[in-house]
Amino acid sequence: MKFIVALHNKVNSVKEQALNCLVKKEGQNTVEYVLMLVVIVGIALVAGAALKSYFPELMEKVKAKIGGGIDQM
Repeated sequence: MKFIVALHNKVNSVKEQALNCLVKKEGQNTVEYVLMLVVIVGIALVAGAALKSYFPELMEKVKAKIGGGIDQM
């Protein structure tokens, strides 16, 4: 009998958890949006700093290729 009562309690517990998952929950609040914005801005800053050292070299290569193409005409 104890087994049946324990099983019944477990089934009720699982049923309650399943119903709680279906209940509409509130959306994101302002703090979560600010945290996402901070992460995105941080990633953009890190990417910008990484490209800053590479960009002048890249532009020189492009300029040399354009200059070489014009000279061949």
